Amino acid sequence: MSDATGDSADPARTPWIPAPRQAADDHADLDTPPPAWPSTPERDADEPERHGVEAGAGPGAEPGLGPESYGGEPEPEVPVLSHAVLKSLLGAWALSACSGGETRAVEDHLTACAPCADEALRLRDAVALLHEDRDLDLDPLLRSRVLENCLGRRPARIPVPAWVTPYDAETARLDALLRDIGESEWHAPVRLKWYEENRVVRRKATVAGVIGHLLAVDGLVTAALGLDDPLGTGVPELSPAERTEAFWSGLDRPPNRALRDPWREQSHTLIRTVSFAGRGVADLTVTYKDFALPLRDSLLERAFECWVHADDIANAIAYPYAPPSGAHLHGMIDLAARLLPAALAARRRTGLASPARHLVAAGTPGRSLHLEVEGAGGGHWYIPLDSPAAIGSPDQAVAQVAMDGVEFCQLVAGHISPDEAAAGQDGDREAIRDVLSAAASLSRL
Repeated sequence: MSDATGDSADPARTPWIPAPRQAADDHADLDTPPPAWPSTPERDADEPERHGVEAGAGPGAEPGLGPESYGGEPEPEVPVLSHAVLKSLLGAWALSACSGGETRAVEDHLTACAPCADEALRLRDAVALLHEDRDLDLDPLLRSRVLENCLGRRPARIPVPAWVTPYDAETARLDALLRDIGESEWHAPVRLKWYEENRVVRRKATVAGVIGHLLAVDGLVTAALGLDDPLGTGVPELSPAERTEAFWSGLDRPPNRALRDPWREQSHTLIRTVSFAGRGVADLTVTYKDFALPLRDSLLERAFECWVHADDIANAIAYPYAPPSGAHLHGMIDLAARLLPAALAARRRTGLASPARHLVAAGTPGRSLHLEVEGAGGGHWYIPLDSPAAIGSPDQAVAQVAMDGVEFCQLVAGHISPDEAAAGQDGDREAIRDVLSAAASLSRL
């Protein structure tokens, strides 16, 4: 049986535990000593020297071959002890406090009694922890070394947290699109657009330029995790649009398909790091200069932008591209609905939305708009209108908007204006206009 205590245990004081020959459920037979080796006249005649050497005396023994001839002490007499007594001696044996005969009796017993052997192993490990020079603090790098060793022996599928799967899925779908396109299509023109204040803004780019944009903005997440930033070290705090322009201007040639590998490696590294990090990483803050999101929502936002820009690329090269799965689409819509109250308050501070009508205390129900999203990923949300700290309430709903899920996401992406959104509207027109405009204002480059 191997020693499980590690190198720090004193080998001189670590008792040896012989491996049990077999498990014994009934210990009654263990109280009787094993029978002696059968002796016959023929065996005694054939092996006189063997008997003499083993006994160390007698007429068949050669002089000088007994234990005393080597300068050692005679073997201790092994007492005949019951199972109960032997079991009670295990603690003293683990502490090396038994006499020589008791030690032999215990170790002989351990070769035949599996339960006592297991108990002896646990006691020996406990004794090893009593050494004063043993550090009980775990090595902080132990986890990474164990994982590295395990993956090196047999590559395993890393379990991806459920809140990371939308980003994992959308980056994989976009990468599949990029694998299918030819060299010339990387330079196909892509028209990006988003909503600022009360107007749609447009920007020309290429397929490769869009991948560079995703690479630069995803760098906000990797930097928050302590990973490499594609813009390099010492970069000042920049907005996503500023990071994109800085990345594009820093290239020594126009963006091309060479950006695909670093973008895909960055997404793989991000997913792998978050999967290994544990539960607490979901609440890590990712700062976008003007606002911040917990990592859980930030990766959902990055999945949303990956899908939107993949759709921009697909439209530019006439490539069929489907929306996300219903569950992932629902998460993206839910994130936008949760961000709407703060976006509405920000527009109100700049005079772009109507003033609040009925302020209420934080955490209490207030005047609300019922947002009904239809289709895959749809659901019902109640958006507080007068204060971002209020709670949306169906009892105080003053307006209702019904939209298709994909069309609502196109509005949030700034690809359609509030006036273009084909929404079913009922109730307070001013509240409806403010909420649709706030949804469009969530967009950016």
